[in-house]
Amino acid sequence: MEFLKDKKSQVAKILFTGLDAAGKTSIILAFQRELSKIAIIKPTKGVQRRVFEFMGREFSEWDLGGQAAYRISYLKKPSDYFDKTQIAIYVIDIQDSNRFDESISYLKDVTEQFKKLQIDPPIYVFFHKFDPAITKSDENKFATNSLNLKELIRKSISYQKFFFYQTSIFNMTTIFDSLADILLALFPRSEFVEKSIEEFSKKFNADAAELIDDNSLVIASYYKNEAVRDILKASTPYFLDLNDSLEDSQETVSRSEDEMMIKRYGKFFIFKKIRIKNSPPYYLLMAKDNQDFISEDFDAFVKILTDILFK
Repeated sequence: MEFLKDKKSQVAKILFTGLDAAGKTSIILAFQRELSKIAIIKPTKGVQRRVFEFMGREFSEWDLGGQAAYRISYLKKPSDYFDKTQIAIYVIDIQDSNRFDESISYLKDVTEQFKKLQIDPPIYVFFHKFDPAITKSDENKFATNSLNLKELIRKSISYQKFFFYQTSIFNMTTIFDSLADILLALFPRSEFVEKSIEEFSKKFNADAAELIDDNSLVIASYYKNEAVRDILKASTPYFLDLNDSLEDSQETVSRSEDEMMIKRYGKFFIFKKIRIKNSPPYYLLMAKDNQDFISEDFDAFVKILTDILFK
């Protein structure tokens, strides 16, 4: 998708880069909930772009194909590809140790282009393909690889803003949580949203609650304890997928088209769509021991959320 010309100055640029086959596009598809396309991914040709909205702000997502010929062209014309980057996500295949040196070398090239352009965006390094099945069978190896890579990157590259994450498309929470952390770092308002969801949860006697944006990112959350946190994290993709399928089929599950209530894991889960002005929808997922839900209190929460996000 091309830039929205009349809002170009307001669009924040996120750059996804790294070697070919590192998993950049699969992360983006997971982010877009296009999981069925991951199995048939072909190497990205050149640059793929799209614009999406998060907490009322527009972002331009640049996916730079990682094949050697493309990398050379990016470095020859850095202003065409790297300029105005506000967030850089650099993806390394943690399973491909034969290419670690090559990957670090290209990461150094990227940081040098940033310096030439006189920008210093934070670089979030994703140690990707940190898959549960593989790490379970050889956890020490991959943990050691991660530590060694961090040390090598910090020693060999003079750049102050490195942050590190472990991600896998087979553990969607790692991707959603990482991207949410990254985007929320740009929003001081996020602290107010977090406090609001906590107060709202306690008012409803909820054990846990998440406020989710239309990109599947949890932008605020409250968990009474670790056990219920794990339950809600495991349930979030289920409700998002169910919501997508129901919207496609135009069926309803509960009292209204904007609300679902399902009992699982011994708790009542309330999944409710939040419509705010002309923005893409938000979703509230809440786990309770009972099914009490007062619409007036929910409307008050939506009013607070609207004030925080759009004023």
